[in-house]
Amino acid sequence: MRRMRVAAVCGAALVTAVGGVAPAAGAVRGDEAVRGDEAVRDAVAVRGAVAGLAYHGSADIVGDRVDVRFTPHNHGPAAVPDSVVRIRWSQPLEEGQTLPARCAPEGDRAVRCRVGRLGAHDSGERIGLRVRLREAPSEVLLEFDPVGSDGTVDESRAAERQRVLVLDTGDKYYF
Repeated sequence: MRRMRVAAVCGAALVTAVGGVAPAAGAVRGDEAVRGDEAVRDAVAVRGAVAGLAYHGSADIVGDRVDVRFTPHNHGPAAVPDSVVRIRWSQPLEEGQTLPARCAPEGDRAVRCRVGRLGAHDSGERIGLRVRLREAPSEVLLEFDPVGSDGTVDESRAAERQRVLVLDTGDKYYF
């Protein structure tokens, strides 16, 4: 039986949702993309509200395939009307992958996934991604960044990014 290891999380577990707006959601296949420009016009700023976004789950890497499963959480006292998380990989992704309907590629090393509304002290729907990297590295660093939440902010400036180091051991790394 494989040993399970706890991933090294650099930074705080809470991730700040700072300004901006969430991109529109849509099915993503091939070259379709999530567009943030349309959402800018429709965004309603919620100034001064406090949220504490975090992403908890697991990741593993086998060869050139990375499986990431996570659940978004809002640990703050304010609801987040709409939010998006950007997941960046330290290695380039293979082109032309099919992603879940609420996710879209962003450049060659990132994917944006629409999280949606999160109430105060609430959890969102679980998101699962399976991506292929261009090469099979011995390790990959994942970075989870909030992209926007209609002006909802977290006053803790030290918690802006969540990082997870995943080694090609076949083990699941929890964060």
